[in-house]
Amino acid sequence: MPESLQIYSRNMQKWFVENHRELPWRETKDPYKIWISEIILQQTRVNQGYDYYLRFIERFPDIKTLATADETEVLRFWQGLGYYSRARNLHFAARQIVEYFGGIFPDTFSDVLKLKGVGVYTAAAVCSFAYNQPVAAVDGNVYRVLARLFDESAPIDTAEGQKIFANLAAEILDKHSPSAHNQSIMEFGALLCVPVSPDCNNCVLQDHCQAFAKKTVDSLPVKAKKTKVVERFFNYIIINEKENIFIKKRIEKDIWRGLYDFPLIESGKLFSKNEFLENEQVKNLLRDVEKIFVNNFSATYKHILTHRKIFAQFIEIEIAPSSKALEKQYIKIKHSDIANFPLPRLIDKYLCGCKQFNRAEDIRR
Repeated sequence: MPESLQIYSRNMQKWFVENHRELPWRETKDPYKIWISEIILQQTRVNQGYDYYLRFIERFPDIKTLATADETEVLRFWQGLGYYSRARNLHFAARQIVEYFGGIFPDTFSDVLKLKGVGVYTAAAVCSFAYNQPVAAVDGNVYRVLARLFDESAPIDTAEGQKIFANLAAEILDKHSPSAHNQSIMEFGALLCVPVSPDCNNCVLQDHCQAFAKKTVDSLPVKAKKTKVVERFFNYIIINEKENIFIKKRIEKDIWRGLYDFPLIESGKLFSKNEFLENEQVKNLLRDVEKIFVNNFSATYKHILTHRKIFAQFIEIEIAPSSKALEKQYIKIKHSDIANFPLPRLIDKYLCGCKQFNRAEDIRR
């Protein structure tokens, strides 16, 4: 690395020693534990993912334990983190490691990249942190630091922009201490060179930051595409039969696949009471039920996902007795057993306010 570029890494590593957060995945060289932490933190803030990481590692301390676990249990320990494909991919990849690598976590960048759900960044992070291999890890924090440091306006969400930033990251990488370098630049972006109101006055790179000199800090990094948010309206039907309730596993290629929820009717807007009673899907669902009592329409719950804004209501009804058609479509369980099933965070919010559901065993409590 040219002397003019060495100062970037050197200053960030000195800053890291004095300012970094003490985190459990930084106290190990176990590639499995580092991999778990990186997958959790892909779409999750550190303060939210911290406790999930500890519980996940306690229950699944090694590759074999994760590989032999049931997917439903893996999802239950992931419940509340969102982006559930991450958990399914983790489970699949653990089985890949057992089948193709003898249960030993692979130790080359190319082999780590073969694992399901592992991209270039994750493979680089694991290989540098666990094995100190000279590969640059470029996450959102690193994009931001590099964009400002070099006043680079190439969009980070385009192939061309990503290539430019990959080259910049490789150019300033400390190949003698890649683990320390990658940890430092990522933490630097997470704590100091933050998206809004970065602490430029106390920045150890201020004298070398081109964006600071050109007053372009607030406009970097650049994204070319804007995320289109789609609104969806969910009418959940809480069908009570004595102490029982009805749920179903989500198997479609949609949000929350592999989790469980209540009978659901999606519509153009949330139902009024009259619309609910007259809806053909509702009539078909309850066609063989003799007695139906509508007890309550919940308040509207709003749930924000990356590309979706969900508005939901929970319509509580009581039936007597159940029907074979209903039991054929749905699983009938006791209210108190619902804690044994992985549920979307939206439903968990609703359940936490309902006295008839026992959520005391929720693993996130």
